[in-house]
Amino acid sequence: MNTAEERRLRLLPWTTPEGKPCYLSTDSDASRLSLLADDMEAAQLDSGEQVLGGARAVLADPVAGERALRFALRRTTECLADALRVAVSRGERLTNHDE
Repeated sequence: MNTAEERRLRLLPWTTPEGKPCYLSTDSDASRLSLLADDMEAAQLDSGEQVLGGARAVLADPVAGERALRFALRRTTECLADALRVAVSRGERLTNHDE
């Protein structure tokens, strides 16, 4: 695969069952899979906002137990991983559009 082809790959907002990244090779930002990925990214970011609100509530509760804290932290780390993947994907696409 040459460098030009690599630049056209879009990091998708999901992984394989083994946890490896998935990529899409397309020339159209309006393809069915591109639009599905856009929707998934938006849903992941919305979920992250909701989880952040819940985590803040748990942290503000002085009697929150270990179970609640662990659950909030687990969900927050999942959402952070999703948000970072979205940021990388969008950053790569911005770089590719500039070239």
